[in-house]
Order: sequence, then structure tokens, then C-alpha cells
Amino acid sequence: MKTLMRAAGLGLALTFAAAPAVLAEAPAPAAESMFRATTLNLSAYGETRVEPDMAMITLGVMTEGKTAAEAMAANAQRMTAVVASLKKAGIAEKDIQTSNLNLNPQYRYEENKPPILVGYQASNQVTIRVLDLKKLGAAVDATVNAGANQIHGISFGLVDPTAAENAAREAAVKALVAKADLYAKATGHRVSRLVSLSEGGGYVPRPPMPMVEMAAQRGFAKDSTPVQGGELTVRIDISGLYEVTR
Repeated sequence: MKTLMRAAGLGLALTFAAAPAVLAEAPAPAAESMFRATTLNLSAYGETRVEPDMAMITLGVMTEGKTAAEAMAANAQRMTAVVASLKKAGIAEKDIQTSNLNLNPQYRYEENKPPILVGYQASNQVTIRVLDLKKLGAAVDATVNAGANQIHGISFGLVDPTAAENAAREAAVKALVAKADLYAKATGHRVSRLVSLSEGGGYVPRPPMPMVEMAAQRGFAKDSTPVQGGELTVRIDISGLYEVTR
């Protein structure tokens, strides 16, 4: 696991005391203290890079028939085989979820004539979660061999991002503290205390990547589909308000 510390969103706010208006109501003691304080309003972020331990992929079956019943029956038969192949490849039933089911009429269009119904098209898609990435390529191959003819995309993620997020938080805090010290020194001050700290951002799963290229490159031949998870970047953004004194 590699941890990166970077500073972002350079922001510096120096607030000095000002005389209140004659008729203005006197501020509360806490507010008055902050009003007279010199502060630094800064932001920073921390990143950590980790290997994914989970993948999500959507695949399915599209069939056609002269009638709606014929299209759906053919689809059900092939989809049953696809799901069975997934289970045989080691994918648990709880990690297989139907994500799309459609039945649409198909028409032929001719100039100056009303559309002519020529049949129906049925599609059924499932989204699967793979917790052992070594099984992913074999699972894809198994579904294609069983009749799947649609593969829409793959995304990689983390089952539990807590450790990666905490590492990014530590990196973000170190970057923020270093920036506060730098600005305080550059302006002839020293950091007195941290007044407030807020967090934004966090783990975001990588968007699905199309698998059309992969299918085209190998044509789903005998070799197992190569799937590389690469690395995920987990980022935490923070901002802090520091009081500084001379």
C-alpha cells in the first residue's frame, strides 16, 4: 500500500480585529475572540493506492422470436444455463442479481406504409459480484459458452474500504498540518491551535469499463479472458481552520 501526501486548494485567510460600529450590539465572548483572532483557513487531501479485492460485471442474454412467448422462452432457457455456469465457476447465488429484463416488439419500416410487426426481442441481464478476482476471467468465459451474448462492463472495488480511507485520512492531516506551519511561518506567525476540521470525499468505486475491446481482442477463444484489476485510488479531502499568533 503506497500513501501519497499532497496539498490542494491553497486558501489563506488572515482575519484581523476591526472596531465595531458605535450602535452595533456587542458580540458574544466566543464570537468576539474569533473576530479578533488571526486565522488560516486551509484545505488538503491525502491519497492511498490499493489493489481491488472485488469486481462487478453485468452480462446477459438477448433472444428473438416470432411471438413474445417464443422470445421469452428462448431467453429463459439460455439464461438458466448462464446462471448455472456462473455457479459452477464458483460465483455464489447471493452474488448474482437480475439487473434488467426487457421484452420489446420488433417492426419493419417501409416508406409510406405503417410499421409491420415482425417479432419480439427479449433480454435478461444479471450483475454478478466476484470476490476472487482469479475466477473472473473463467466465469466470463463460462457464461459465453453457456449462451451469454451481452457483456456491458466491469468495475473494481473494495469489500471494506475502511483501512484505505483511514490511511488517506492520516496523509491528509499530515499535509494540512505541514501547510499550516508553512503559512504561519511565511506570514510571521506560529500555529496556536486547530479551531475546526471538516472532511469531504472518500472511497468512490471505479466506474464500469466496457469489455467490448477485450471480447474483440480474443474473440472468446479457448484461453481464459485476461482481467487485470490494477490499483484503486482512495482520496480524502479535508479543510481546517487554524488560529495563529505572533
